[in-house]
Amino acid sequence: MNLERLTGQEILARTPHLVKIYRAAFGGPPWHEDERAADAFAERLTADAQRPGFTAVLASDNGEPAGFGTAWRTPRPFPTGRAYDLVRAELGDAVETRLVGALEVDELAVSPHARGRGLAGRILDLLRGRTDSCWLLTAPQAADAIRFYERLGWRRLTGPRANIVVFSRSP
Repeated sequence: MNLERLTGQEILARTPHLVKIYRAAFGGPPWHEDERAADAFAERLTADAQRPGFTAVLASDNGEPAGFGTAWRTPRPFPTGRAYDLVRAELGDAVETRLVGALEVDELAVSPHARGRGLAGRILDLLRGRTDSCWLLTAPQAADAIRFYERLGWRRLTGPRANIVVFSRSP
C-alpha cells in the first residue's frame, strides 16, 4: 500500500479516484449511498478542499485507488448545516470547547477489496499527524465503524441513543 498526504489542489486533481472509492465504500450497508450521493460528495469535496487547513490522504494498492481520508480544523464559531447541527444537538455548547480548533476528520473510506489490512487506521494516523486533538462522526447504524474507532482508542462523546455518533481522540 502506498499512502500520500495531499493538499486541496492535489486531491481535486484526483477527484475521480475518490468518487470511485466513495461509491465502493458507501454503496452497501449500512450506508446504501447511490449515484446522487457520490455526485454530492464530489461537489462537497470541491468546496471542502478550499477550507483553511484542509488535508487529505490517498491510499493506492498496486496503482489502484484503495482508500482516502479528508480533514481540516473546525473553525470558530462552530459551523451550522451538514451534520454540524446534529452534533450540536447531541453535545450542546460543549462543541465550542471540545471540537472547535480540533482536526475534523470529514471522510474516511476504504474500498471493500482493501479492507482488513489496517489501511483505515494508517490513513487516520497520517491525517492526524501530530495534532493535539481531533474528532469525527459516524452513523449509529454503522456498528462496524463504531467498533473500529473504539478499537483504535477513540473516545465516544455521544450516548447510545444519540442520532449521530461523535468520537474524539487526543495524543
